[in-house]
Amino acid sequence: MHYNQVVSALFLCLSIGTMATAQTITSKVVDKKTNEPIPYATIQLSENQGVITNEEGRFSLNLNGDLAKIDSIYISSMGYEKVGVSVKNVTDSIIYIQPKAIELKGVFISNKNLTVDEIIDNVKERVDQNYNFGLSKRRLFFRESEFNTVKKFDVKFKKSTIKELNKKLIDSVTSILPKRAEYYTEILCDLYGNFDKRKLHIIKAAELYDKNNRVSMEAVAERMETIFKKNVKPNSYLKIKSGLFGTKVQVDSLLESREEASVVKDEIDNQKKKDDKSEFLKHRKSGLESLMSSLFFNEDVMSNFLNKSGRYNFELVDYTYIDDNSVYIINFSPKWRADFKGTLYVNTEDFAIVRADYENVKNLKSFKLLGVMFQDNLYRNKVIFSKGQNNKYDLKYLEMRRGNRFGFDRPLKVIEKNKHVKGRRKQNELSLALDVIMANVNKFEIVVFDSSPLSEADYKASTENKSIKPQYLSRYNPEFWKGYNIIEPNSAIKQFTVAPDTDTEAGQE
Repeated sequence: MHYNQVVSALFLCLSIGTMATAQTITSKVVDKKTNEPIPYATIQLSENQGVITNEEGRFSLNLNGDLAKIDSIYISSMGYEKVGVSVKNVTDSIIYIQPKAIELKGVFISNKNLTVDEIIDNVKERVDQNYNFGLSKRRLFFRESEFNTVKKFDVKFKKSTIKELNKKLIDSVTSILPKRAEYYTEILCDLYGNFDKRKLHIIKAAELYDKNNRVSMEAVAERMETIFKKNVKPNSYLKIKSGLFGTKVQVDSLLESREEASVVKDEIDNQKKKDDKSEFLKHRKSGLESLMSSLFFNEDVMSNFLNKSGRYNFELVDYTYIDDNSVYIINFSPKWRADFKGTLYVNTEDFAIVRADYENVKNLKSFKLLGVMFQDNLYRNKVIFSKGQNNKYDLKYLEMRRGNRFGFDRPLKVIEKNKHVKGRRKQNELSLALDVIMANVNKFEIVVFDSSPLSEADYKASTENKSIKPQYLSRYNPEFWKGYNIIEPNSAIKQFTVAPDTDTEAGQE
């Protein structure tokens, strides 16, 4: 075993405990009665700093710098007693917390006559005063997990007049195409601004994926290009037909494009390297902007249960506590022309939604025509807010899952024709039948560790590091984020590793 692998394995074993070197605490929060892990519990470090447990109830803290002075941490979760734990006394890998009994205090008595519709009206009226729309500096961790799955990939070989383009090649290409691909991106950053303008400064970033998938696709492309150049005449054109539809592509232009690309390849690669330095920041910033803009209190959002509340039925089902604050538990479901169902947790004093869990009940978009199918079929969201220094609520945690399915079941013909040769124009033909279904799911996680008000002058003085690039990881490395606070990865990420390289050259005989 390689030295680095030994170190990584040793670290994984040690991380099961809660106290480690360099003032690191790694632990799991568990319900004392049921022994079940508690996801999304808050681990408070100070008034406006903290982390959150992942979906498996796990968290990790690095008490470095100013945090080294902290002597206690506080664990709280909806419906549980808030627990203070001395850092020095944390010796177990599990922290148990006790469910909290509901006590009907004065606030419940004073508000008990409000109908659920009146509560929702209060929520809507107080959005501007409850949530932070001003300039802020947020230290946050942003993870995106992308999963692409080929559900079905049937290719029926019908006919080919090119010897190399035979059933064996088609089957070979089909066999090496990746049936499942995972891609993870993680950044620790400072986000400056508000909902109208933002700047992003990335502190550290990583990409975790399998490069072998890309190599396989490049091998296929090179093999097909070689066959194409060898068998197709330069002054031909290709007629590509799928069912009733067809299009023409001039072969000369394709070959010239390939030759020009070969001549200027180095120049393009050099330019691409320059562009890539800013593209990563651009894409991460765009992703954060999209997620922030999707929050339910914004206008014209897809999750419209608040700004178009008339389309939903609301039901007050219970009360509970989040930290030391009493909250209404309100379920909602579609009434008409609505897409979501879920649960809202509303502060009984200021009527702020402090947590919302919701998901779609039907396809948000659906299209099927002439053998082509698309479904926007997954929108599942969880958002948690906490009150900040300016007595306004700020995003504490967001977890969103978005998914779709795409497919086509159609015949495909590629016909080479040439009007400059004697005899018939038709030179070669490849005929296939394709039946493909692909599924894509993106999971986004944002945890905000610290949020503080920002002046206009400080916003203007803030900078973006456009040259930042992520570090490529072929397997989960627990050492990568050592010294930084993040949301703990789940088991799937921890177990991700790239398989050893294999011979994936297409069309070998």
